[in-house]
Amino acid sequence: MNITDQHQLKGNFLESKQITKDTLEEGKLIEGDTLSVLNKIDDNVVNVGVTSPPYNKQEKHKGWLVKNVVYDVYKDAVPEPEYQQHQVDVLNEIYRVTAPGGSFFYNHKVRWERGNMYHPMDWLRKTEWTVKQEIIWDRMIAGNIRGWRFWQVEERIYWLYKPIDNKLIGTELRSCDAKLTSIWRGVPENGKNNPHPAPFPLWLPARVIISILDTETQGVVLDPYIGSGTTAVAAKLLGHKYIGIDRSEEYMKMTIDRLDNAHSEMSKIQEELGLHQVEMTFKERKSKGKNVGKYRNTDDESKTDQPSLFEQ
Repeated sequence: MNITDQHQLKGNFLESKQITKDTLEEGKLIEGDTLSVLNKIDDNVVNVGVTSPPYNKQEKHKGWLVKNVVYDVYKDAVPEPEYQQHQVDVLNEIYRVTAPGGSFFYNHKVRWERGNMYHPMDWLRKTEWTVKQEIIWDRMIAGNIRGWRFWQVEERIYWLYKPIDNKLIGTELRSCDAKLTSIWRGVPENGKNNPHPAPFPLWLPARVIISILDTETQGVVLDPYIGSGTTAVAAKLLGHKYIGIDRSEEYMKMTIDRLDNAHSEMSKIQEELGLHQVEMTFKERKSKGKNVGKYRNTDDESKTDQPSLFEQ
């Protein structure tokens, strides 16, 4: 099945739990409502996901250098309680389709409306996920000329984790990934190069996929708000399968075009891969009798074993 055929998948034509590991092939792009399409995916299919949903910015909030965010077919203006409950429902469905030991990286931001602050943790704590970490994305953008608060130049990325046997910590990150710290600095995608109103920069989903899956074993990567296809491109170039969902036919066409020409973006993937390097890993330092840290537990038997691509 080629990419154009994959685009023909329409969420309202799919039967319940029709998307399985056996039917994925290279990947699937599914046009339809996010929650409805997630209901058609089998349990425990996904290994890692990353997304940035619409923020419910009421289609009117903007910065000095940022246009109003208006999507193709979705109106980003609903009552806040309704928005938050919908996000809880979507995240719980993503939890179901994710294999134990899998992760989901959820990009959002702190918002204000009439003086009230809405924080993503307001609804994340209502989901089934374990919130493993809050990552700050320093977008390195210019602030507003005026402001009632210090200029907001950051967004948040929440690492959500589905435990194996209720072990909430999970397995240790590789040194070459953990060294990238909990503050990620990088500018957003240039709007002149991408007509989607809020696209990811390619390095962001690539960093997630590299850190969680590496490139040794093929996994399944989910983006339930695929937009212009950045997550799918990163997954394809790193050798993984993808599931991308969006209700906009126009955004699906953008994704198809990028996947067809994914090789042209490989240099950005190589640049991100170059950041995931260390001169000597913890295990190598230990085997050579080097210093591994005064308070570090060096008993390898204490580490939790994790099956390949988590539990199936």
